[in-house]
Amino acid sequence: MIFKINQFHLLQSIPRKKHRIQIKINHANLPFIGKDVWTLYEISWLNLNGVPQVAIAKIEFNSTTENIVESKSLKIYVNSFNQIKFKNRRNLIEIFTSDLNKCVTGEVSVKFFYLHEIENLGISKFSGTCIDNKNIAIKSYNYNKLLLKNCSKKNKIVIESLYSNLFKSNCPITNQPDWASINIVYSGQKISHIALLKYLVSFRNHNEFHEECIERIFNDIQEICNPQKLSIYARYTRRGGIDINPWRSNIFFEPNLIRLARQ
Repeated sequence: MIFKINQFHLLQSIPRKKHRIQIKINHANLPFIGKDVWTLYEISWLNLNGVPQVAIAKIEFNSTTENIVESKSLKIYVNSFNQIKFKNRRNLIEIFTSDLNKCVTGEVSVKFFYLHEIENLGISKFSGTCIDNKNIAIKSYNYNKLLLKNCSKKNKIVIESLYSNLFKSNCPITNQPDWASINIVYSGQKISHIALLKYLVSFRNHNEFHEECIERIFNDIQEICNPQKLSIYARYTRRGGIDINPWRSNIFFEPNLIRLARQ
């Protein structure tokens, strides 16, 4: 017998619009394209014989969705299927897709992978220049976009891929730390690596969801440094069996869905 239980009520949605208004992004006419790519490492259910099945899920939310899903609620939702029988993973994918579509009101892609299907996935790193070894002094850990002021070197047009592994912000609900590596790819007047690093470190005591941090970073760099092309890509460390990896770009951008050392 297959048990059919409505688990949708466990999901909590958070409107994107409220945060976008705060940072002066037009929710109806976004200045970027992007997705939030979630990896769920703790997917399990029972087959018809009651034998546990395990998988890893890859979920992609388009940045145009009306809401994001609160990660703790998604964790509870996922665990609610641990003792439910399904004929195959396709049945569970259909339920996930339907419930998440309703939760975020927009485009969602859900894929399940058995472990043998991804067992050769290696640890990698962002391509480009790491800016973490700059000799800087930090006096404050309060978010400050003005640290980007005068960060450009006039009349020097470059194409750069920069990254930092030092990023930390905090969950606005639990106040738990969210650790990430941030990749900034841009073309335009050269951005000071020192100014950019100080700016990223200023998020250390900042309370904001992963997706919101990345949109704020995109908006700040676009506003102050005014690059011609800009892409921001973050890969957060795993918490509660889930990692969240948002990207935003004002050009066509295909993020390399790598797995970093801390994931």
